[in-house]
Amino acid sequence: MGEFLSVEPTIENRWRAIILFGRNTASFKFALGEALLSTGTAPDDLIRLDDLALPYGKAICRHLRSAPKQITTSAGKFLTTCSNWNNGAIDDEALQGATVRLGFNNVIDAFHNIGGDLGVRFFIDERRENNGIRLTNEFRRLTADRQVADLRQEVEARWRLVETAWELGVAVPLVSYDPDRVAFGADLRGRRIIVTSARDALNGYQKGSCFYCFRPISIVPGAANLADVDHFIPHALSARLPSHLDGVWNLVLACCDCNRGVKGKMDRVPSAKLLARLHTRNEFFIGSHHPLRETLIAQTGSTERDRASYLQRVHREAMELRVADWYPVPKAEAAF
Repeated sequence: MGEFLSVEPTIENRWRAIILFGRNTASFKFALGEALLSTGTAPDDLIRLDDLALPYGKAICRHLRSAPKQITTSAGKFLTTCSNWNNGAIDDEALQGATVRLGFNNVIDAFHNIGGDLGVRFFIDERRENNGIRLTNEFRRLTADRQVADLRQEVEARWRLVETAWELGVAVPLVSYDPDRVAFGADLRGRRIIVTSARDALNGYQKGSCFYCFRPISIVPGAANLADVDHFIPHALSARLPSHLDGVWNLVLACCDCNRGVKGKMDRVPSAKLLARLHTRNEFFIGSHHPLRETLIAQTGSTERDRASYLQRVHREAMELRVADWYPVPKAEAAF
């Protein structure tokens, strides 16, 4: 996490550090993040728990329908209440009341805890004084940024990956790429499921920037700067290389100019100078725990040294097949 914030420690990337890093024992952090981003800023920046309870509680209810395991310990009264709402046994008022009483007990205290100094806070706990939380100027800046729609999708993607890992017991290999759907999928009890959009899952680790030139990209469908999912080592070489080129380790998000423009990468092999950047991005996965971590370790090695050697070996083999040594023209400051 420290290395993630050592370059470009913007408000958006500090938010991403909360969502992407740290071990999770429950999904409540994701539900709170989603509720905050959807609620926005209140006129006086104070959001009472009564007002936050339904968007927060209903986010958990929605995920419970497809992923019953939302916590690694026993479910408890709050998740039972959410299940009862899903089943029609209680109404919105009952869900709201139970969420206020039970749903925020630990998540508000733990939200900013990432195992290091985040440097900012997006809200201040005022439950004792005002039965709510007070949003900070940093949160106001976050929600005013062009990336806020991307951040919402990144929260959802991280949530889906984590809950799928719990459901599978962190089986390895956990996720694989489905190029037809541009998504990550997993085998769950004998059936194939789509876990999340590959764009949504990858974007946070690249800080909303093109892997190659660092210009801003988007993951919102229809956006003018919608990112391409690119194979760093060209997929055209997959039949001639023993390595799994559809692996998470080899997938990056790129702007359309870098990926398929006239002077873009196309199916060229990137310069060896970009291997350190790919390694850094992949180590962000390792620091984020499951499940991309487990998948990447299974594909490239259990130690950082092994993973770096793996990238070098595959790149060397690719260069022997197709010498290209393509390198992008930077369009912005390096993001990682």
